[in-house]
Amino acid sequence: MLKTQAQIISGYSQKITEVTDRIDQTKNQIDQLSLVRIGLFLIEILFFVLLLNSADDSWRTLLQILLLLPVLVFAYIVKKQSKLDREIEYQKELLWVYQNEWNILNGKTNGYDDGKSFESESHPYSSDLDIFGNASLYGFLNRCYTKNGRELLAKSLAEKSFRSRIIDRQEAVKEMQTKIEDTFDFRANLHGHDVEKIEQIKIQLKFQLGEQLSFIRNKILKSYVAITPYISGLIFLAAIFLSGTFWNVLTIYMIVNIGVTVLQNSKIDKVFYSFGGSSSLLNGYADAILWTENHPWTSTYIQALFHSKVPVSQEIKGLSKIIQRFDTRLNVVVGTVLNALSLWDLKCCIQLNQWYQSSSNDVISALNHLGDFEELISLATSAHNEPEWIFPEITDAFTLTTTAVGHPLISPEIRITNSFTLEARPTVDIVTGSNMAGKSTFLRTLGINMVLAYAGAPVCAQSMSLSVFSINTYMRIKDSLNESTSTFKAELNRLKMILDHVVSDKDTFVLIDEMLRGTNSRDKYLGSKVFVEKLIAEGTPALFATHDLQLADLKNDHEQTLRNFHFDIQIADGEMKFDYKLKEGPCATFNAAILLKEIGLTLE
Repeated sequence: MLKTQAQIISGYSQKITEVTDRIDQTKNQIDQLSLVRIGLFLIEILFFVLLLNSADDSWRTLLQILLLLPVLVFAYIVKKQSKLDREIEYQKELLWVYQNEWNILNGKTNGYDDGKSFESESHPYSSDLDIFGNASLYGFLNRCYTKNGRELLAKSLAEKSFRSRIIDRQEAVKEMQTKIEDTFDFRANLHGHDVEKIEQIKIQLKFQLGEQLSFIRNKILKSYVAITPYISGLIFLAAIFLSGTFWNVLTIYMIVNIGVTVLQNSKIDKVFYSFGGSSSLLNGYADAILWTENHPWTSTYIQALFHSKVPVSQEIKGLSKIIQRFDTRLNVVVGTVLNALSLWDLKCCIQLNQWYQSSSNDVISALNHLGDFEELISLATSAHNEPEWIFPEITDAFTLTTTAVGHPLISPEIRITNSFTLEARPTVDIVTGSNMAGKSTFLRTLGINMVLAYAGAPVCAQSMSLSVFSINTYMRIKDSLNESTSTFKAELNRLKMILDHVVSDKDTFVLIDEMLRGTNSRDKYLGSKVFVEKLIAEGTPALFATHDLQLADLKNDHEQTLRNFHFDIQIADGEMKFDYKLKEGPCATFNAAILLKEIGLTLE
């Protein structure tokens, strides 16, 4: 049984409370471990004081060994605390994800990118239909945090698709919707990380890392790095149990190792600074990829996203562990000691080279495909949050039929729906009506739901069946001071674009709102008439919203290929009332005289 939107909002509220409680509990654990660390520090001081006051005998040797115990326990506590810190960061991101869904369903702004960078006045429909930018369809749908995910979603909303692909995507979105509760974990693992950093890592893996690691493939250097920790360990044990002279030997050996590291330092830095500090980011991406691997996907579209036969998440985890160890060099004291005793930086480079030789290609592909999952999750989330929306039927035969279609960006409380059906053959449909009666909104409602349908998403309608059209619109025509373009010239440019598309793509569908505003009324009518007749001649379906009733009269000359619809007003006691309902035939009631009278101008 489908949940109501109120139940869905309540579910998000409950999740917000649960995650908040988990964050508080984790913070308490971290505080307790901090007290344990202080206790270990005090014990270490105690052992050190006892060592200073002990004689050179077996008791002193025991104290030297005991000095290591608090250090080892301290290291374990630090590791445990670090794990809890990562957990709390993850929970904070999960909280953000749930809070963001609650915000969207309560009329607040989506925290993900609104797609402003994809805006284009020259696109066939995106500007007129509010596809990108502030208060846009992209801003409403987007749940993509990665660069690749954002670009894929933009492409799905802006480019023409084909029937089989749309149907495959619908199947994938429906499958993703059945796993919607799990998708929030996936999104939390990706959100909050440095997006540009992961792009740098992909470039590094694909083009640079192999060459940068070439120095570490020297057999003599690799062999020396391999035996260094054992030599250091033997000298250290000899110093404790045999003779204090070995402390001097160990000191000299450590200086030699630091010298070896310094000689290779410029090459080590090139490798490190491409990955340094990215362990947490890689862990998050690895967990996200693990999520995709752990589900038995059945839809063809999703199955095609997997290319590797091995778990890529484990490969990325392996890289993350190497980077985490590599990050130790950021602590000058610890890094110096580790390099002196074990050539730590060079050892990390060797491990990185081994990883690179076996895993890098699969990882690049998997990182890119995270965007595909994000995009599908964006559409599946809208399907989950809007339980009354439906997946449209995509047909081969020429058709566009929809009942109770509404604008997805208008709040359900004030949204008005309409039904509309094309004839079995292309027609130009003239839509007349008063100012503010709903003509423009209806055209945008139809267009934006077609965009949703072609992306494989659910639409804001009771039912919808349509073939695949190339949408072209003419609505918000602007002049341009920068390009010295008048409104009329901008309108002509737009008309030329539409005419070119009509000729080159016979599946074009045109939405026009009040054509040729930038010229006189006579030329406006004649130009509109010629354009309508051109669309009829080309067999191009179109909706043409206008105040010009003369265009409705073209029905007399084009009985079979032109239809009239209108939005009207009701006037009661001198007040206007709108029902925003599409009706057949030309409009008979207009409101300009009433509106002018309200500002003190009376038409005789």
